[in-house]
Amino acid sequence: MDNRENNRRKQAGFTLIELMIVIIIIGLIAGIVTPNIIKRLDKAKQNTAFAQIESLSQALDSFRLDTGRYPTTQEGLMALVKKPAAKAEKWDGPYLKKELPRDPWGNDYEYKSPGAHGDFDIISYGADGKEGGEKIDKDIVSWKGLDG
Repeated sequence: MDNRENNRRKQAGFTLIELMIVIIIIGLIAGIVTPNIIKRLDKAKQNTAFAQIESLSQALDSFRLDTGRYPTTQEGLMALVKKPAAKAEKWDGPYLKKELPRDPWGNDYEYKSPGAHGDFDIISYGADGKEGGEKIDKDIVSWKGLDG
C-alpha cells in the first residue's frame, strides 16, 4: 500500500520545472506574436485615418455643390454638421451621417481652406500629434495617398 501511495503522489501534479518550462514557452510565443499584432494595429489606425479623411473630403465636396464654396478655415469641419452663419443659404446638411470624427489617436483633424495643396487641406498628425514624423507618427493628409 505504501508503495502505491508514493507513486500516486509523484504523478499527481506538475513539478516546478515543468511549470517553469511552460511559462517560458508561453513567454516566447507572446514575445513573437505581440509585436506583429501591435504593428497591424498601428497600420489599421493609419488606414482608418485615411478613410476618414476621404469621407470628410466627399462631405466637403457635397457642401461645395450646395453652397458654391468650401467652408472657411474659421468655420472648419463643423460646417459639415452645423450650418455656418455666413454665406450658406443653400446649406442642405448635415453632410456627415454621424458626428464629426476625431482621428484614431483621439485628436481633431486640422482643416485649412484654402489649403496649401488644393482647395482645402485635411491633416491628421498621427500618433504623436505633431507635424512630421515617420512610421506610426507619420502625418496622414488629404492631398497624398496613404503611402505617399
